[in-house]
Parts: sequence; structure tokens; C-alpha cells
Amino acid sequence: METINKEAALHSIVKESIIDLIKNGEYQTNTKLPTEAEFCKIYGVSRTTVRTALQQLNVEGYIYRVQGKGTFVSENKVKQFLTSTVEKFSEQVTMQGKNPSTKVISLKVIEANATLAKLFKQNIGDPVNKLERIRYVNDIPLQYEIAFLPWYKTPGLNIEACEKSLFKVLETQFNLKVKKTVEHLEFSLADDSISDKLDVPNGSPCFSLETYTYENDGSVIEFSKTLFRGDRAHFVIERNY
Repeated sequence: METINKEAALHSIVKESIIDLIKNGEYQTNTKLPTEAEFCKIYGVSRTTVRTALQQLNVEGYIYRVQGKGTFVSENKVKQFLTSTVEKFSEQVTMQGKNPSTKVISLKVIEANATLAKLFKQNIGDPVNKLERIRYVNDIPLQYEIAFLPWYKTPGLNIEACEKSLFKVLETQFNLKVKKTVEHLEFSLADDSISDKLDVPNGSPCFSLETYTYENDGSVIEFSKTLFRGDRAHFVIERNY
């Protein structure tokens, strides 16, 4: 048991050291990292310790491997700001020097179940818009989103408009002004469906974000659930006191 704990502590130290070197620019994006044997000499640890550290860094998106060529530093993760004063998805991504895009997978009208009916203050069976989208950064999928909106407030919602800012569509097309959002962030694992949409292995770590969007009168105008790739997303929360 003592050996296992020692190994766990060592690989954590190696892992955090490599992360620090990546963040401070010692290891630049897309540059090749030292080999496992070289890392063993650098840190004075076993190959098992180094391999465990590199495996975790790979899963967490800090590095990537190319068969026959070695291990390289991944691009910086995409920052997602959860404060009310910052720009939305496309603006945030553009500010980071990256190219955002959105693809609508599906837009259809469904019948409200008990949960949606209660949320939107409707009757069970009333029409609800169901929108599925994938958002990309530099053509790589970052997040998969399912959004629900009461049909009687958003009739005529169309795919072309939903490939841009949904909040802007609500304001300009339906005269619905968003007052606030309440968001719940949790850890999740990609199932078969999510792994296919986000192009990650089954069981990959993801962030799950549930969002309740309110208009001025206090009613919920949209409910969404978004799955972010855990290896590509980085959340920033700013608090002012």
C-alpha cells in the first residue's frame, strides 16, 4: 500500500510539473515533448510513474500522441467565461484567436413532457421547439447542445437563424429580452451518442452544463443541456466583491 501511495504522489508531481512548463511556455504548442526515458532522467522516477502522468495529461487534453513520432503539446484549451459581463460563445472564441462555427443537427417541434410543461408553465402535450446543435472551434467539435423553447413564444424558429446567436434571435425575431441565466455545471462521461457527436472515445470526461434562461417577467424562455469536451474546455468564473 505504501508503494502505491508513493507512486501516486510521484506521478502527480511529474504531471503538475509538466503542466506548469506548458502553461509558462517552456513547452510550446505542437512541440515534441521528451520521451518517457528522458522524462525518467529529468525527474529521477520510474517509467511507470512517467507513463501514468502522461496518460492523465493526454486524457485531460494537455498533450496528444502521434503514432511513431512521439508526444506533443496540445493547443490551448478554449476558455468559457461564466460571468454575466462577458461576450457569448462566438465572441469569446474569436477573442482567443480561434474560429468559431455552429451546426444545427436538428430542429423540430415535440410534445412537452411533464418536466417541460412545468418549466414553461404549459400543459403536457403542448408544442415545444427542440434544438440540437454542435459548436466547433477551428472545425473541431467543442460542445453539443440540446435546447428547448416553448413553441407559442418562438413560432417559426428556423435552422439558419439558430446557426448564430440564439439569444439574439429571441430578441430580434420574437421580441424576447433575456434577463438572466442560471447555470448548473457538473462532471459527466461521454456515452456512445455524445462520443460520436464530440469525436471523443466513449467514457471521455465532459462538462455538463444545464442552463435556465429567464426573460424580464421571470418566466423560463429556454432550457438547455450542453456537453463540453473535457480535454478542450476551460471554464473561468470571475467574482467581484
